[in-house]
Amino acid sequence: MSNSAWTNNVPFAITVCDTNGVVLEMNEKSALSFSKDGGKELIGKSLMDCHSEKSRQMINEMMQSEKVNIYTIEKQGKKKLIYQCPWYADGKMSGLVELSIELPDNMPHFVRG
Repeated sequence: MSNSAWTNNVPFAITVCDTNGVVLEMNEKSALSFSKDGGKELIGKSLMDCHSEKSRQMINEMMQSEKVNIYTIEKQGKKKLIYQCPWYADGKMSGLVELSIELPDNMPHFVRG
């Protein structure tokens, strides 16, 4: 896999792994977010090594169930939306994608329709 130009020019982190948890891709924002852990050097390495036992169990469950996992966190004073979902190649689940999007303090919320 290779990053498209647009993935490196968005203000959120995109990280992609295969079904074994090996990191396949990281856009520039993802590499910056994980710079203390090695940044782009994480490509080709298992993301399981960077996670707690509880997180590893959750990742394995997501792989087996092919379900989406969405939550918010606050880290270093920044609120983030984490969106993790399976990705598919030729109709077969091929791993997980994680989007990490920083949220503004006063984000508007609209109810439509």
